[in-house]
Amino acid sequence: MNKHEVLAYMEKGEELCRGVDGVDRKIYDEYGVKLGLRDINGHGVLTGVTNISKIVSSKMVDGKEVHVDGELWYRGYNVIDLVEDFGFKRFGFEEVAYLLLFGELPDADELMEFKKVLGKLNRLPTNFTRDVIMKAPTKDIMNVMTKSVLTLASYDDFDVSDLSIPNVLRQCMALISEFPMLATYGYCAYNHYERDESMYIHRPDKNLSTAENFLRMLRPDKQYTELEAQVLDAALVLHMEHGGGNNSTFTTRVVSSAGSDTYSVIAAALSSLKGPKHGGANIKVMQMMEDIRAHVPDYNDTDALRDYLAKIVDKKAFDKAGLIYGMGHAIYAVSDPRARVFKQFVERLAVEKGMEKEYELYSNIEKIAPEVIAEKRRIYKGVSANVDFYSGFVYSMLGIPMELYTPLFAVARIVGWSAHRIEELINVDKIIRPAYMSIMKEREFIPLDKRD
Repeated sequence: MNKHEVLAYMEKGEELCRGVDGVDRKIYDEYGVKLGLRDINGHGVLTGVTNISKIVSSKMVDGKEVHVDGELWYRGYNVIDLVEDFGFKRFGFEEVAYLLLFGELPDADELMEFKKVLGKLNRLPTNFTRDVIMKAPTKDIMNVMTKSVLTLASYDDFDVSDLSIPNVLRQCMALISEFPMLATYGYCAYNHYERDESMYIHRPDKNLSTAENFLRMLRPDKQYTELEAQVLDAALVLHMEHGGGNNSTFTTRVVSSAGSDTYSVIAAALSSLKGPKHGGANIKVMQMMEDIRAHVPDYNDTDALRDYLAKIVDKKAFDKAGLIYGMGHAIYAVSDPRARVFKQFVERLAVEKGMEKEYELYSNIEKIAPEVIAEKRRIYKGVSANVDFYSGFVYSMLGIPMELYTPLFAVARIVGWSAHRIEELINVDKIIRPAYMSIMKEREFIPLDKRD
């Protein structure tokens, strides 16, 4: 068979699949099955408990649920308090990583020891970059990272499948320290082999923070400003963890419950995160913003901006999906706390980069979009800017290529995944095995020679 015949076979197969696999949506309602494990109000099906983080989007007042400004808590601490404590003064990624892994904020000595261990682990095996990352380079850096994580299992000097907490913690901390290298080296290989640009591989400096090292390894001249690193650091902390119910974290817990090794678990989490419905949202924001700039050249013309946003919602502009990307969240109704606290970092970086007008465009859309959506759509909760609305703008100001947006998310979220993996192993000794109601009809078997 040639490739066209194979494709024709697959198209026929699609018809068969749709015929046998298509399920009437009424059946879900009949049996009370919640699509996406969420009800019509956005409430998730309870599948576990956690002491790692908490998300608040509503509170009960006089027996009624009232939507409130969103809250995100790490180990009992409001994330806004954490970020405002270290923001523009010191780097917080390692400090908050310690908090999520060990449950307490470190003192100066504990933080120094933690950083020292991360620095010790911050090296890839000999020739790993050449033999693994540079082989079969691709624009899909998330696939490079997934491949690399699975391959790292072969280089582990200890028992890969040992599920003791010290061994799992060692593996997790090693991956936390290695992820920035996997991401940046993967991009550098793609940039060289696929885009014919210069090749450079910078080793990380164990004395620098994760944010500083990421910029140092990515840039040809290794140079960055203090503010650039501080803004990236804040972004990493705000993407580090977001409850146990998000798709990639739930994947982490599901695969951990099966008794799989750390490398397999994190590879599964990466595969979940790379989906455009999860980790790629800020890319869609950037594409949408480029389209808006092309059609509304005067950023201060709020009437023109409102009209074009209405066209987007009406599926007459941009990708015709009817979505204003970066607006709204599955959980938050009134506001996303990450976006609220991150905005001050975005504004200061915009000033340093001379991009105040761009920032003003984002601010105008943040104000106008919820009004347009409310006018055009019947919504059961409020709509506000989420953290992805601003993160892509920040990454573009930092000169980070779009291919690294989702990998950068992974560089942060590996900490949350690690914490949830450890919590799952400590507390639960049962495999996660959800129920699916079968609607299959039994049929009488027909021998091959009697089938038409």
